[in-house]
Amino acid sequence: MQTTEIDTLQRWISAACHIVFFGGAGVSTESSIPDFRSPDGLYHQQFDVPPEMLLSHTYFEQHTADFFRLYRSHMICLTAKPNVAHQKLAELERAGRFSAVVTQNIDGLHQSAGSRRVLELHGSVHRNYCTACHAVYDAEWIMQTTGVPHCPRCGALVKPDVVLYEEMLPEQTMLEAVDEIERADLLIIGGTSLTVYPAAGLLRNFHGEYLVLINRDATPMDYRADLCIRESIGTVFAAISVPEGE
Repeated sequence: MQTTEIDTLQRWISAACHIVFFGGAGVSTESSIPDFRSPDGLYHQQFDVPPEMLLSHTYFEQHTADFFRLYRSHMICLTAKPNVAHQKLAELERAGRFSAVVTQNIDGLHQSAGSRRVLELHGSVHRNYCTACHAVYDAEWIMQTTGVPHCPRCGALVKPDVVLYEEMLPEQTMLEAVDEIERADLLIIGGTSLTVYPAAGLLRNFHGEYLVLINRDATPMDYRADLCIRESIGTVFAAISVPEGE
């Protein structure tokens, strides 16, 4: 990482009026939550069916007990703590520099770090709802259950509030994300390969001044960026200072 890259990003953050951060799995890997596509991730582990099927709505309905074994063991990580990227984003929001965090992650670490305006495109493991009476249960409750969890109030199935394959992204969250990105003068994208749609397609709504991509590897959208930084998201944000609010 070059000093000039950080200087440029710092200058743009200090000057911008409406900054939005759009993040993917790479933001959470530094909190020891494996990316599904990383060497230790779900996509590289041995299962009887492909990961896309394991995480599909069809599999949830047809193999509910097996789905919840996977959900508890691979998707909920209650010991994970916010890393420097989560913390710095929260600090920048408190200082009035950031308007919103748009995330593909389901771990809730942005909120744990103190971010208030977080748009979760793929839901959250910290919300699990009864399919009948709509009572909401947290991740801790799920981890205390065994087998297929059922609502203590009415006995109906409890489903994670996470977006599975074959399911639509939450419409209201998508609309709010589009609005934030459209109004942004600086969009910082970090820790995502920009290959998962429709979330990656949100980039088309950015018409602001500067687009910054922070990722260890190249992405299909690098050609659109005003600044590409080939480094971990934590390393970059550790080097950013929080400007004083206006």
